[in-house]
Amino acid sequence: MPQSASTPSSSNATAVPAGKPQALPFLLTPQQGAAARTLLSYVAALPLPDPGQQLLAVVVAIRAARGGTGNLTGTDLSALRLGDPREVVDALRGLGWLMGDTIFSSDPVAPATPVTVPDLAREADHPLPFGKAVRSRVSGWTTRALSAKPVRKLPPAARLAALFAAAHSTSTLLGQIPPDLPEACRAALPDLLAKGFLAELADGRYRLDPQVGHLAGMRPPTAQEKAADPEAGTGTSTTVTPGFDFNAAAWTQWKDAATPALRRHAESVEYCALCALGPERVAMAFTLPPPRPSQQPSLDGRSQTAYKRWKDAHPDRGPQAAQFTVAFRAEHGHGPSFRQLCKGLGSRPDLREVNLFIVHRLVANGWLTSTDQVPWTLRPGPTAQDQGITLPQRRSPETTVPAARP
Repeated sequence: MPQSASTPSSSNATAVPAGKPQALPFLLTPQQGAAARTLLSYVAALPLPDPGQQLLAVVVAIRAARGGTGNLTGTDLSALRLGDPREVVDALRGLGWLMGDTIFSSDPVAPATPVTVPDLAREADHPLPFGKAVRSRVSGWTTRALSAKPVRKLPPAARLAALFAAAHSTSTLLGQIPPDLPEACRAALPDLLAKGFLAELADGRYRLDPQVGHLAGMRPPTAQEKAADPEAGTGTSTTVTPGFDFNAAAWTQWKDAATPALRRHAESVEYCALCALGPERVAMAFTLPPPRPSQQPSLDGRSQTAYKRWKDAHPDRGPQAAQFTVAFRAEHGHGPSFRQLCKGLGSRPDLREVNLFIVHRLVANGWLTSTDQVPWTLRPGPTAQDQGITLPQRRSPETTVPAARP
């Protein structure tokens, strides 16, 4: 087990069998993985500064997600290995969470203590709108992840970090550190590497160790799941153009020949845990000529009707599109694809010609711009910049990658 950080951006990283079959089946479906990430984001936003408090909040919140009330035993509490359980419980009580003192009972046969979270009892605008099955599976996943051998004896910050790392990891075990990861957890990531929960850690990216790969929360949907829900896992699709033959060695060669800025940009997409695209999909987009927004596509009658309907529903589409690219880049570390932009603006993902036309009009009117022939580089154009919609003032791969391909 490597004990030093190894960056996935090195040429040796591709030689690691990222898609190696896991010894155990994945615990979460794509929908359940999304629910796990929603749970973690909900807790990370609570005014709880201590990782022990946040860890207990994760366990309580998922148990109380339906109806606002869940059960917790003294054994559950002690298993979290909190430094001062009473202080941690008092912090949650300070949020209005109702927890009786029976929760501190060390008697293994003592009845469970009801815990009520008022915020999760409301019917409208529920922060954790999970069904019964999803709630149960995410709760079980949380327990399994916290009791995994590499982390079960680590401090709360490291075990909370393990939950975030697993939930944001793809089926190939790759992940990108999420922006809402608590700072104490960021500092604990090297502990996960040392203990073998992570196999690699560098430059804001990581790879789960195969022994905990079944905890990954961003796997693609199975054929059966796609049949049941055509929109399932649309962000994790690995569909490629017919005739495109992915070759891992050739993809590594392409990146080795690219400029440093272009390679950084390509890998920011390849290792983006939020997009969760397979290397085949990313390689195809960067090595085949992409659609060019400067070239106006033609629309048939049906597509023209669909475009007009979308246009009428989005009178502020220019500012909305520009603001979407800013928010998307802040979260993902790269710009959206044409499809991701249009889906975010309410256009149907399957209307390819319409989406190309939408992007063309937004670029022609100066609301958006992109680096020619480089995918995932959409950003605010001159019209948007004149209205104060700009990317943060910092050097970014999108502003430096050349149009030329290696």
